[in-house]
Amino acid sequence: MTHLTKISFGVTSAIVTSLAFIVSLSGNIEPRMPIIGSLLVFAIADNISDSLGIHIFQESDLKQKGTVNSSTITNFASRFLVILSFVAVVYILPIQLAVIISVVWGISLLMTLTYLIAIERETKILPAMVEHLAIAALVVAASLILRSWILVIFN
Repeated sequence: MTHLTKISFGVTSAIVTSLAFIVSLSGNIEPRMPIIGSLLVFAIADNISDSLGIHIFQESDLKQKGTVNSSTITNFASRFLVILSFVAVVYILPIQLAVIISVVWGISLLMTLTYLIAIERETKILPAMVEHLAIAALVVAASLILRSWILVIFN
């Protein structure tokens, strides 16, 4: 297990879900607190849930002896730090600028992680970047569509 394996799940999840929260909630009248609140709940509750899932999955894999606790802690910490970076952007900057900077920051992190993994795996970098960026964009677009649908149905 490489050092990238230990952080790749958590970091990717933190980036994509944080961007979905930020972009979809930024249309609210006063979006700063709902975005920060959602990110912090995500940083704690969802992070613990996914870290536990990874922990149990690795315990069930008999080949993963000795790496279970390390992977669980590394996943939680890396994910938590990435989410806090988005919280800082939303807290410090005007919301319209925070959304733009968050998207740029998230894409930069995702592309950097993708690049490092592609180099380590000795695979083509550009196709991997396009694939990961497209999936992240689909998640953010789906969250915007879901937000619009929820507003129509429940307003």
